[in-house]
Amino acid sequence: MRPAAVLRLRKDEDRRLRAGHLWVFSNEIDVATTPLDDIEPGQAVELQDARGNFVAWGYANPHSLITARILSRRRDQPLGADLVAKRLGYALSLRERLFPQSPFYRLCFGESDGLPGLVVDRYGSYLVVQPTTAGMERSLDEVLTCLTEMLSPDGIVVRADSPLRRHEGLDLYSRIATGNVPESVEIMENGVRFRVPVLLGQKTGWFYDHRRNRARLRDYVAGTRVLDVFSYVGGWGVQAAVFGAREVVCVDASTAALAELRANADLNGVSDRVQVVEGDAFESLERLESSGNRFDFIVLDPPAFIKRKKDLKKGEQAYRRLNRVALTLLAADGVLMSASCSFHLGRDAFLRAILWAAGREGREIQVIEEGHQGPDHPIHPAIPETNYLKAFFVRTLS
Repeated sequence: MRPAAVLRLRKDEDRRLRAGHLWVFSNEIDVATTPLDDIEPGQAVELQDARGNFVAWGYANPHSLITARILSRRRDQPLGADLVAKRLGYALSLRERLFPQSPFYRLCFGESDGLPGLVVDRYGSYLVVQPTTAGMERSLDEVLTCLTEMLSPDGIVVRADSPLRRHEGLDLYSRIATGNVPESVEIMENGVRFRVPVLLGQKTGWFYDHRRNRARLRDYVAGTRVLDVFSYVGGWGVQAAVFGAREVVCVDASTAALAELRANADLNGVSDRVQVVEGDAFESLERLESSGNRFDFIVLDPPAFIKRKKDLKKGEQAYRRLNRVALTLLAADGVLMSASCSFHLGRDAFLRAILWAAGREGREIQVIEEGHQGPDHPIHPAIPETNYLKAFFVRTLS
């Protein structure tokens, strides 16, 4: 690794960083004093204030809007293998405390665990590593070495195929880094077994962030008819069946995902109560409504409709439309679990979208529970982007 370069901040631009934020934007750097031209993507940097005083260690990418990301505020703790090991050790300590008998969780959640640009998911004896920034790509060997020494996994997959990497000028790829990793591995969530496609599934294969929200299904679904939209491999739908739903209809556009869902239903002995509908979510909902279908519990867990701030208006309309159609299918005294993982759509705006949908359908509603991302996805208090998941359990009164 090249020696750390120096990036000097413009006057007063260190205030936000000293208050806890980890990102440095290109317009905050004094490029006249410390030009970016000679810095390689991912290179370690020392950040200084306008007077030349030490602020933090981090890594930089001159081609990214977020030009530098902080990893350490201690001068005696620069970027390197020791820092990576310390951060991952702290991250593991929290997860082992939360899930002592169940080694299935997000082991590292980027900025919130002090390692910006790094996601690690644990599937028992297998790990999936997702580096999304140039700095973490350059530190990948150190990350893999540390994880191997800490956990002795049977295999590690690097899923460097996130579109976020394009913002960093990085190529997309996926590879098995160590050991042997099967296409699918088995996990346990809330007492339910799942086969997770870690090599070819969405993102890292599973969505641990909804674990505790899915556990709440136990209170609602026994003896009910359930609709699970954007069902993927059955995280919600199969658990609903295991928790006693008399019938579960799962909707997804992916043939491969629905095949995995059927396998997961078989794995748990509930395939007789789970049926699948392949197709576009909006079109499938409209067909179900026109056929006179009604459900006692509906799950709406779509992908992010708003990936960039400029998509906000269009995305809000999509959430409104989705919730409106779902409410036409919800029986009286039914419950809708509506979720959004779009950071740019705030909690209050998302709730207003649901309320708008209810108003358009003439439905009176009440919020009976509110869910968030699980504790293995901790929130960095200075970075609102890490607080992204919203989930409302809404009951109809009419």
